[in-house]
Amino acid sequence: MGDFKIKEIKNYMMTGISYLIPVCIIGGMFFAISIGFGGEYVQDQGIVVANQFLANLQTIGSSGLFIMIPVVGAYIAYAIAGKPALAPAFVLCYMANIEVGATATKTGFLGALLLGLATGIMVSYLKKIKWPDMIKPIVPIIIIPLVTVFVLGMTYIYVLLAPLSMFVNALTGLLEGLSTTSMILVAVVIGIMLAVDMGGPINKTCTLFLYMMAETGRYEFFAFLAAGACIPAIGMGIATFISKKRYTENERVAGITSFIMGCMGLTEGAIPLAAVDPARVIPSICVGGAVGNALVYLFGCINYCPHGGFIVIPAITGKLGYVIAVLAGSAVTAIMVNLLKKPVQVKAADNRKED
Repeated sequence: MGDFKIKEIKNYMMTGISYLIPVCIIGGMFFAISIGFGGEYVQDQGIVVANQFLANLQTIGSSGLFIMIPVVGAYIAYAIAGKPALAPAFVLCYMANIEVGATATKTGFLGALLLGLATGIMVSYLKKIKWPDMIKPIVPIIIIPLVTVFVLGMTYIYVLLAPLSMFVNALTGLLEGLSTTSMILVAVVIGIMLAVDMGGPINKTCTLFLYMMAETGRYEFFAFLAAGACIPAIGMGIATFISKKRYTENERVAGITSFIMGCMGLTEGAIPLAAVDPARVIPSICVGGAVGNALVYLFGCINYCPHGGFIVIPAITGKLGYVIAVLAGSAVTAIMVNLLKKPVQVKAADNRKED
């Protein structure tokens, strides 16, 4: 196998995405169907699926959405270093999607990308070591996985999570401070925070703050949640519809799922498209989220349901304004990302390694 090459990072990402997209479709579609056909707004509970069959579909969908994060990181590592990188990357990227450490922090999508790359790089170097013949048979199945998970796992917990937790606490303080000053600025910041890591720690911190504000009777904050949570996925879906030449076939398929998930209030629908091209996608969804939430504030929308997308419209006061805000924010995202992206020239190679 070849060495890790910085210029090949996009191709490594594309390999991870090729495995992620089917998982995203499974999780997103089952979850969307369950909520779309069986979701009902219940006071103080949000959207609840009462029908048992549809609730089971929701469970299947939730499982698919949860393993999206480990899958993308694991197969990025696989693209770099082959089969020996798969097991440690799955374990490490699973950690990225749960609360770990003394600070009970999770890093989500961005953490999985980082851990996937780090795992692939570390395993590729461990494979170069000239191991004694006596232990060579157990190197790829015991030594490499154990060493990789221990080193990167401890580094992740003790080095990365502490400053991340401090950053998250600072964001909470920022939101609390802004909420007593300019509400339109609060709306813009919330739109950015909900979009930037698509369900990761910044998104979850912001969501927790919105819940806290709603508990005091300020339900306009749930309107920010509703729009900010769906605009990234809807916007990226629209982007793939209106400019197909800028997306591969796999990305266009992911765009359909992203659009549907966005309509159901699931920010995570944008993850497959963001993972391929984060430098262009993440700024675009942040700007779209900011614009959409600013309009939600200007239209005076109020939402009594702690969820997002179009399925919460019955629980919203100022329905027309809300729809306009979501469509405008999504359009901004779609237009901006397509202006930034260039037409696809060559189909990215699948960098899978079998050794």
